[in-house]
Amino acid sequence: MGQTTDGSTMVLVVEDEPMIRMNGVDLLEDQGYRVLEAASADEAIALLEQAPDVRLIFSDIDMPGSMNGVELAELVHRRWPGIRLLLTSGQQKVSGEDMPEDGRFLPKPYSQGDVIHEVRALLGR
Repeated sequence: MGQTTDGSTMVLVVEDEPMIRMNGVDLLEDQGYRVLEAASADEAIALLEQAPDVRLIFSDIDMPGSMNGVELAELVHRRWPGIRLLLTSGQQKVSGEDMPEDGRFLPKPYSQGDVIHEVRALLGR
């Protein structure tokens, strides 16, 4: 699928469905990204507090726990303004004004090519 990274860019995948999360992690690792994974927004925040080198979050919107993906994106935008955000959902559509300025929305179902294109665009590659 084209060029890969140098292996230094960290991406956090946040998805409560294990198979979907695993597919996202595999896809990004195959492109040369280092990947962390979380099953909820709360777990993602705990990881972000320990991993300051995360550059992008790829998160589902619909998750159990104390906040959904949009709320996670808003919190990340405030606390870690350098992290780019890619949100996805098969249930909801998110418009530009509902997203932080450094975020994008990708509807499910998505192709692997769509994910890589959006990740590269957000990271400036």
